[in-house]
Amino acid sequence: MGIYKYNVLKNVPVSLLGALFVIYPNIACLPWELKAIHQSEYSAYFMFFAFRYFFFFAFILFLVHINLTKMTTTTFTGRAIRSFLLTGIAYLLYVVISLLIYKKSDCFGGLLLFQFFVVGVVCIFIGHITSMYVEQRKKEQEIEQLKIQNLQSRCAALTNQINPHFFFNSLNSISALTRKQDKDTQVFINKLSDVFRYILQSEKKGLVTLAEELTFVEAFRYTMEIRFANKLVFNIEVPNEKRNLQLPVLSLLPLIDNIVEHNIIDSQHKMEADIRLNKNCELEISNPIFPKLMPPATNGTGLKNLENRFALLMNKQIRIENDGKTFRVYLPLT
Repeated sequence: MGIYKYNVLKNVPVSLLGALFVIYPNIACLPWELKAIHQSEYSAYFMFFAFRYFFFFAFILFLVHINLTKMTTTTFTGRAIRSFLLTGIAYLLYVVISLLIYKKSDCFGGLLLFQFFVVGVVCIFIGHITSMYVEQRKKEQEIEQLKIQNLQSRCAALTNQINPHFFFNSLNSISALTRKQDKDTQVFINKLSDVFRYILQSEKKGLVTLAEELTFVEAFRYTMEIRFANKLVFNIEVPNEKRNLQLPVLSLLPLIDNIVEHNIIDSQHKMEADIRLNKNCELEISNPIFPKLMPPATNGTGLKNLENRFALLMNKQIRIENDGKTFRVYLPLT
């Protein structure tokens, strides 16, 4: 019922103007018609004029409402047939009221039939065009929903990109620390817990602040530095006042994973990855290139997923530079 009232009220201005437009020929003839009748008949004449105006107003309001709410799935031909049928019924009702109440016998003229015909045609096209627009918007929303679902699937796939070896390597690191009774064991476990908590919660998020992402990196890099015995180091240079900028969740994970997957990291190849904010307000992640003798069997899905998520969530593109010595990725922020 609330939707019905809303639609009717929304169509009132259109119906008022439409009725005025339809009876305009009658308004234009008003001075000549008044000259042809006696002054004693002015009152009855204006009552009939008001009846004609409000009849067309009510009819336009009704027909527009029916076209917008009751014929949403009807074909153009079906809409036209039903609308003209209603128009014919309205015309007969108008004739009956004119004859019985106002004693008007001039209700069978061509002008009146033309007026009803115009109302029917206009309402048909209003309903049809609006229906096409609504259908188009519905399709766009469905496409957008599919994009969101696809994005969520990609995010889930990104979450699953963590190599299972990372988990086992982490367990091995814990085991080694425990055997040595290292005081860092508890810290390592807490950091590892933070890493997995962030990853598990990532599916519920779209954009996160740079502060959240860097907190994750801090925990993640600790586990990686322990694993590689401090041969993998991350240098993070991002001002605190800029850490409220946003980017897609888990944007840095595939980049860190790429560093480990594609490079030799040992005592002769110490890896220093830099994460900084450049003058274009982009997050720049760079690392020296120490290619492995046997390239990993990867197909670049991590970076491709990252590019797609930035395009869908932020309508922006990431940039990648590789000069053979340094690999750089630029992530736009918002």
